[in-house]
Amino acid sequence: MKAFLIDRYGKQETGRIGEVPTPPLRDGDVLIRVHAASVNALDTKIRRGEFKAVLPYRLPLILGNDLAGTVERVGAGVSQFKPGDEVYARPDDDRIGTFAGLIAVNAGSVAPKPGNLSMVEAASLPLVALTAWQTLVETAQLKPGQKVFIQAGSGGVGTVAIQLAKHLGAFVATTTSTANVAWVKALGADVVIDYRQQDFASELRDYDVVLNSLGKEELERSLQILKPGGHLISISGPPTPAFAAARGLGWPLKQVLRLLSRGISSKARQKGVTYTFVFMRADGQQLRGITPLVESGAIRPVIDRVFPFQDTQGALAYVESGRAKGKVVVELPWLD
Repeated sequence: MKAFLIDRYGKQETGRIGEVPTPPLRDGDVLIRVHAASVNALDTKIRRGEFKAVLPYRLPLILGNDLAGTVERVGAGVSQFKPGDEVYARPDDDRIGTFAGLIAVNAGSVAPKPGNLSMVEAASLPLVALTAWQTLVETAQLKPGQKVFIQAGSGGVGTVAIQLAKHLGAFVATTTSTANVAWVKALGADVVIDYRQQDFASELRDYDVVLNSLGKEELERSLQILKPGGHLISISGPPTPAFAAARGLGWPLKQVLRLLSRGISSKARQKGVTYTFVFMRADGQQLRGITPLVESGAIRPVIDRVFPFQDTQGALAYVESGRAKGKVVVELPWLD
């Protein structure tokens, strides 16, 4: 089958399309024919080698972290899916590779595709929807009436997180550029900070939760807007020793992460705020919980551009440019 691969890590690595064997089907797996796969910032970070210490992939590596497609075969012990079922999924992070004709995914990470979405629309959701769910529902336990600040509201995670937070009854603030202010308000944001003209740390006060997806400066300045007892959640780091323990990482790496996160953790404690790093995980049961929200219209996919599989390299470059409004999807119709 054809797949989009990288042969090495680095900023200069562009990737290539090559022929690879069909993945083996383990017990408990579902073999999925990929119809569409979305491109995430995670893919560009993996390509640069930013996660090689905690995600030691073997090279060459097929990129791609979420998909929509049809079940081709099921492994031993799988009863909830059958060939022909339309599904969507975020594979376990040690078994990525959705930029390919076929992928074997643990059945526990797979869910039936929302009935009201196309394959392209469904492929745009798993990673960002699970990220929003695991940060706002699972970690923050966001309640009606609470105030949440979601950075980068026009990005892939931001667009879904705004919609989910509003569904949960929260008051939502976000940031975006001048051109996208009205568009982000239409997603449901109550307050939109134009970061080209306004400073969120000066404009916002007494927030319960911050979802950080940007850099160190924005992370530290977010502490200024949280009230005592608030929760600062970051999906862009720095990782914490708790993250290392959850992943079963060795003692030396735990100590490295302790050093990396010591600054923000200390500042958070001084402010009476909790700091948590979240690295989203595959979870088919949570996807099943998200599906009714999609089918009811509470969460709708936001897609900027669709690229053909042959231009996966271009799709990655577009995401890396930071210009995408919502999600970017790679379509594989030639494999159907």
